[in-house]
Amino acid sequence: MLVVATPMAQSIVSCDQVISNVSPCIMYLRSIGPLTPTCCNGIKVLNSAAVTTPNRQQICNCLKNAAKSASGINPTLAAGLPGKCGVNNPFNISPSTNCALYV
Repeated sequence: MLVVATPMAQSIVSCDQVISNVSPCIMYLRSIGPLTPTCCNGIKVLNSAAVTTPNRQQICNCLKNAAKSASGINPTLAAGLPGKCGVNNPFNISPSTNCALYV
């Protein structure tokens, strides 16, 4: 008997997951703490989840909304965070990012 397996559909990353992964970065993003390995691990987890268009757009939208609502975030530090963690992020972390462009 031949069995053919198809990959399960990947679920879309939730904003709760995104926030959970970036929350260790808040002190750094507010310029009141160092960049920590825990922060970079969260950024790397998000980067590895951003393999599909829906996930890239969802992660982007979650980060965009978080950047709008969080007070005291240094936009320059936020934009440079992926690079500081050794991640080539396909989008900028900014309240003005157009997440529909990331396909």
